[in-house]
Amino acid sequence: MVRYVRVHATDDVAIAVEALSAGEVLDFGDVQLTLGTDIPKGHKIALRDIAEGAPVLKFGFRIGHAIAPIKTGEHVHTHNLSTSLTGVEDYDYAPVAAEGPGSRPDARTFMGYRRADGRVGIRNEIWILCTVGCVARTSERLAKVASERFKGRVDGVYALTHPLGCSQLGDDLNHTRKLLAALAAHPNAGGVLIVGLGCENNQLSALIGEIEGRTPDRLKYFAAQMVEDEHESGLEALEALVQVVEKDQRELCHVSDLAIGVKCGGSDGFSGLTANPLVGRVADIVALAGGQSIMTEIPEVFGAERILMARAKDEGVFHQIVDVVNDFKQYFLDNNQPVFENPSPGNKAGGISTLEEKSLGAVQKGGLSQLTEVLRYGERATQAGLSLLEAPGNDAVSSTALTAAGAVIVLFTTGRGTPLGFPAPTLKIASNTALAEKKPHWIDFNAGQALEGKTLDETADDLMDLILRVASGERANNEKNDEREIAIWKNGVTL
Repeated sequence: MVRYVRVHATDDVAIAVEALSAGEVLDFGDVQLTLGTDIPKGHKIALRDIAEGAPVLKFGFRIGHAIAPIKTGEHVHTHNLSTSLTGVEDYDYAPVAAEGPGSRPDARTFMGYRRADGRVGIRNEIWILCTVGCVARTSERLAKVASERFKGRVDGVYALTHPLGCSQLGDDLNHTRKLLAALAAHPNAGGVLIVGLGCENNQLSALIGEIEGRTPDRLKYFAAQMVEDEHESGLEALEALVQVVEKDQRELCHVSDLAIGVKCGGSDGFSGLTANPLVGRVADIVALAGGQSIMTEIPEVFGAERILMARAKDEGVFHQIVDVVNDFKQYFLDNNQPVFENPSPGNKAGGISTLEEKSLGAVQKGGLSQLTEVLRYGERATQAGLSLLEAPGNDAVSSTALTAAGAVIVLFTTGRGTPLGFPAPTLKIASNTALAEKKPHWIDFNAGQALEGKTLDETADDLMDLILRVASGERANNEKNDEREIAIWKNGVTL
């Protein structure tokens, strides 16, 4: 097993694959050094002397600057390394060649549900959405009864609830409505029931008006205040939906029919070495075959945004990336917060020191293909290739946004682990073997094997096989554990 690794020939640091002790001699071929301090697993080692104020490179890019002199063989972390990020920036259009969708057709197949709008789902579920949190429990009770009553006729009946929809105004209310409308059109749901209350700001009629691609036989709705018995009305609507949805059949589909979301949560020092580049390879397979790969977490591209900007399909897309990045930075500044208030305590414990370092690891989930589209929050992906979606880094909010954008499966990399799951099957991909072995009921795939004898390309093929099995009906761990949540980005005042 590899004990330490340097990612790029120009890097000032290497990473300890396992805990290393002071006095050990490390040999990188062109560099030999003796450790001056103990180095925790996943943390960084200085490969050369670094002067105070000097930039520090990892992944071949700057991850910050030294805030104290660093000696060769010393531990490099938050005590001697700091971010160099400030605020909104100017960017120049400097494109690089990148392959676009359709350039690498892929013959692999899965069995999916082709919907009337041309999109392909991988589940045939019925989703119950609520306009407002006041009827969240009503929706959950309906789902519980319907799950038993209609068991075996569809892939499941699930209530996707939230606490919002009332006391919201303006763009904040529009965010909620837009997100719910996008979820209501998702191809993994053969049918949708929307439960309203009647007096909420998020009026049922306005929400229904924003839902695209649903025919009346697959979309039912009612306001609880307007019916005598909401339980009876809900079950009647669900029965009508089941009678339609149960007739749907899986059919042969190709990789080009997939829409995947890529997300990282609880990153560690290995995320940028194993799980994220692994998912990036899968994102390229899908995007280059003509499918859709969607990435988000805009605050976690700060410091690495130029990599994505250089791969923009054209100058128009480049300017859209600039706008979404700088708008998000301004959102932080308008709320009197620094743009670099990241990584989290768990990230730091795992070896990540600065936001630049986290971002340079995180953007690898998008692979190397052309970035064809920028989506604002609540928008659906319409272009083949790689899309960049506006959403925060928060696991629940960003993964919900990925699902609403059309991702039928979410590839969720993690170095720390989480049981959290979302409406779309959520494959948890561990960055290290220890996590995969400790939490097999959470983790679906171990990317740590890429440091244990397998190449990233070989590991990517294994992951792709798993994705296609799940797309054909095999359940992800979040589904087995009934972990299905949605969270809506609230960024306005509450009345």
